[in-house]
Amino acid sequence: MKFTISREALLKPLQLVAGVVERRQTLPVLSNILLVVEGNQLSMTGTDLEVEMIGRIVLEQPAESGSITVPAKKLMDICKSLPDGADVELVLTGQKVTIKGGRSRFTLTTLPASEFPNVEDDAETLDLTVSQGALKRLIDRTGFAMAQQDVRYYLNGMLLELTATQLRTVATDGHRLATSIYKIDTDVSDTLQVIVPRKGILELTRLLEDSDSSAQLLIGSSHIRVSTGEYTFTSKLVDGKFPDYERVIPKGGDKLVISDRQELRQVLNRIAILSNEKYRGVRLVLTEGHLQILANNPEQEEAEETLAVDYQNTPMEIGFNVNYLLDALSILPDQMVKISMIDPNSSALVEAVDSSDNVYVIMPMRM
Repeated sequence: MKFTISREALLKPLQLVAGVVERRQTLPVLSNILLVVEGNQLSMTGTDLEVEMIGRIVLEQPAESGSITVPAKKLMDICKSLPDGADVELVLTGQKVTIKGGRSRFTLTTLPASEFPNVEDDAETLDLTVSQGALKRLIDRTGFAMAQQDVRYYLNGMLLELTATQLRTVATDGHRLATSIYKIDTDVSDTLQVIVPRKGILELTRLLEDSDSSAQLLIGSSHIRVSTGEYTFTSKLVDGKFPDYERVIPKGGDKLVISDRQELRQVLNRIAILSNEKYRGVRLVLTEGHLQILANNPEQEEAEETLAVDYQNTPMEIGFNVNYLLDALSILPDQMVKISMIDPNSSALVEAVDSSDNVYVIMPMRM
């Protein structure tokens, strides 16, 4: 096996593929990436047995076919360290790979391609084409609410739900919930729900571009696959039942606050400076036409600011984790935001004034 490629053409796909590889592995070959040259195409594969990423590059210069696995981190560090504009030549001789770039020469140990595991295929139940930008926005607008290392393992991921008319993403960590929808025509007769693990979602969002380029979604009984042409991403699905998010979304909240999103966000950012560093609580005091936001901390420091808002109901006081409010306000694309509440002990609903495509549910805090 032998090929030559520019450093810049190799680096981005290599970073995406190597990003899947875990540093500490029980199987040595899982610390490596698989390199395969066929004709004028180089393909690189990385996996941790849960998530697999394949990147493909068309080689401009003549190459010799072959396949081998090389240490992912070392190969990436070598490519990063080479000067801009350098050509990278990689030659396999026996069980060693030699990499030349500029005046540098490196020799890496390898493991046979035959030892590299494949993520097994299963029969797909759905094949769907969607724009990369739309899928990326769905993930970006909900991904922050995914749980991390929760014992309820099904929360450590994101729900993808398909119906005949829409694709929806839902994430929750038990304290807040985020959901976003994208209108699309599909062949789904019954509602289809799958849970993609957290790592899979994080790798997928790195791969997707904010463009109209298409991505093909293949959903099987135990895997999801997303293909974009240059890349193929495959992830195992979480085997579990996601909570009924419809029951969590509060209905009939009559305490409505309408505010300029950026203005409210800036006030919360200022007040948060003096909130308790551990609990991050802020108090919202509502009176007609006004929202007063207060925070204090164990050092007896206090912050308060009053904001003019559209609020036409009885006075109310409620506490929230300020980070949860800021996450929702940072990701909403609209100028005006609406917060609906029932009482100080019930969850609040945060959404745009004229659209319910992106909805955020936040549980209150006792202050």
